[in-house]
Amino acid sequence: MTMRKLTGLALAGALASLPLAAAEPFSHKDAFEHYEGTRTCLACHEDEARAFHGSQHYQWKGSAPQLVGAGSKPLGKINTINDFCTGPAANWIGLVKNSRGDVVSKGCSKCHAGLGELPQAEPSQAQLENIDCLICHAKGYQRDLFEKPGGGFEWKPILWKNQEGLDSVSKRVGPPQRAMCLRCHSASGGGPNFKRGDIEYKLADTDRSYDVHMGKDGADFQCTSCHAGDKHRVRGRGADLAGTDSPANPLSCSTTECHGSAPHGEPMIDRHTARVACTTCHIKTFARDEATDMVRDWSKPKYDAEADRYAATITMQKDVIPVYAWWNGKTHAQLPGEAVKTQANGTVGMMVPDGSRQDPEARIFAFKLHKGRLPVLTDKKWIVPILVEHFFADGDIFSATRKAAEETYGIADAKFEWTDTERYMGIFHGVQPREQALQCLDCHGAKGRLDWKALGYGADPLLIRVTAKK
Repeated sequence: MTMRKLTGLALAGALASLPLAAAEPFSHKDAFEHYEGTRTCLACHEDEARAFHGSQHYQWKGSAPQLVGAGSKPLGKINTINDFCTGPAANWIGLVKNSRGDVVSKGCSKCHAGLGELPQAEPSQAQLENIDCLICHAKGYQRDLFEKPGGGFEWKPILWKNQEGLDSVSKRVGPPQRAMCLRCHSASGGGPNFKRGDIEYKLADTDRSYDVHMGKDGADFQCTSCHAGDKHRVRGRGADLAGTDSPANPLSCSTTECHGSAPHGEPMIDRHTARVACTTCHIKTFARDEATDMVRDWSKPKYDAEADRYAATITMQKDVIPVYAWWNGKTHAQLPGEAVKTQANGTVGMMVPDGSRQDPEARIFAFKLHKGRLPVLTDKKWIVPILVEHFFADGDIFSATRKAAEETYGIADAKFEWTDTERYMGIFHGVQPREQALQCLDCHGAKGRLDWKALGYGADPLLIRVTAKK
């Protein structure tokens, strides 16, 4: 039986009333005797668990007011299709082994803040006990996938047979640190920095020249310094994310709590902030430390002899110059069960920013433009996910796609073809100080990096202005 000290209960309650980003570290050394799973946390923190259960981090879906035409249906990674590992619901949990018997995949739940059960809408006791509080709050905590005695799989602490060691780790709880966030947010998509491009492991311990916000000789922010919201609802939304936890409390550099609308003190530069996002000038390239996945072609299985595992054909790139586009905060999404919409360049836009030069709410943002190749039903033209967990072991992309079509849409023996896709992913991390930011001629002039015609200008606006003065 877990033993709680009254002093621990009182202090835990006091801690819970503080904003996450501002909470003082609280020692759990005397809060309980033995850690016996999530129910130990629930003894003091059931309200927090219920709040977390409804969050994006647990549900992997939520309200999506920034998706154009999405309606009121909750959306997120759990019920949409992406151009990386395609669909987590169909690839949730399990031990996939290669021909040598080595485990090559454990499922998408590896990066879910739960212990293996799919999230459900109702916060039942079983669902609350499925929350893995330690994955975000305990420094040094590690877990692995184990088979349940009665069948199925679950995530458990690697120290689950070592009560003394487990007690020691579980009492190191506190506000999430950068390293805790990065173990999922940097590892997603198959490897370090594969997916986002701007969330590298280097951010765990870096300097201001790499990221002025998180550098230890800079502001030394934690992720929660910017992203923490109320009741486990995080702030901020990338351009390619469906749901959002805090639509009424958006995150922006331009708010008074951060830099304001005229942060430079130089009128000529401050004129830009109305139409150009701060990160556009202050992040010159992304994937500066670790290469990122820029193209993932699922139509061309590739075998890795050393790992004895199949994968899509992936093109990695390092030190990438972003693409630039107008964005007003809303996004056009290609959703499951909807006929694909082809862009002018012939590709399907999985996630495309809304906005234009004529839109007063839009600014020029920096993006990672990820390109993919995904299956689409021949008749209905619906994007199909892939049962990648099966594919990793045997390389049979045809079978993995047809099984996914049946599981997702109830269509047996589906006929499909391949289509090229694009996804715009906002670049927001790796912000460099002013002395390293882009200079005027990096964007303007003959060798400038911006495609002015694509942005809606007849030509470089600086050249137009100079010519008009002559």
